Amino acid sequence: MHPFIPDADTENWHDFEVGSRREIVALLRGIAEQKQIVHMAVRGADEIGITSILDVDGDAGVVLLDRPVEHEHTARLLAGGELSFETSLDKIRIFFNADGLQPTVHLGLPALKMTLPASLIRLQRREFYRMATPLANPVRVLIPLPAAIGGGEVAFPLADISVGGIAILDNQFTLGDTIGRDYPHCRLELPELGNVTTGLQIRNTHDITLLNNKTNRRLGCQFTDMSRGAAAAVQRYITKLERERNARIAGLK
Repeated sequence: MHPFIPDADTENWHDFEVGSRREIVALLRGIAEQKQIVHMAVRGADEIGITSILDVDGDAGVVLLDRPVEHEHTARLLAGGELSFETSLDKIRIFFNADGLQPTVHLGLPALKMTLPASLIRLQRREFYRMATPLANPVRVLIPLPAAIGGGEVAFPLADISVGGIAILDNQFTLGDTIGRDYPHCRLELPELGNVTTGLQIRNTHDITLLNNKTNRRLGCQFTDMSRGAAAAVQRYITKLERERNARIAGLK
């Protein structure tokens, strides 16, 4: 599975795609100038490395990358074929691919080079706005539990949703509060759009005292291993919630 942008269904992912060569060069140069960390991985491999963009030659169509310190890691990257990259610029997440890397030298130091990507994915900050989900008829996510905590599949109501993740309510404290814990193969039930499958990783937790003095736990979870089609379905659901909210506001005027 692709560690950053899954291979699956590409439906509607073009909404986030940048295909202008000039814009791609400008974005990559901005990443280089701001010295942003770039995560990279060979497609199909679990290992994720860190690099940075050293230079972008738009005329030659070449991007230069910092070479990892570990020689074995560099060798695997050079032999690995297609690679995937994730980084950010001004809090906007950016993804791109490369068909392969080649060794080179930059300012007298070892470096790597790749062909300028033909396109990249840019997720604007607005795509990560969190929308509150309905209280009267809660949206649910079904999470398969590991055997160590009882096994089976348990449904949890959502508190909010974004393209990047969800917040869920765990009033039985079933999932614990371990930051970084992963729950694969979860099913998110999106009203009128059907189910989407995604992994979830706990990113933050917060215990809430309710008006009846009972305690509830809110878990902020990041989507992992989500297909492009699933991400597009989540975006469509968020757009639907926005339209419904705006209609309610307009009706109160």
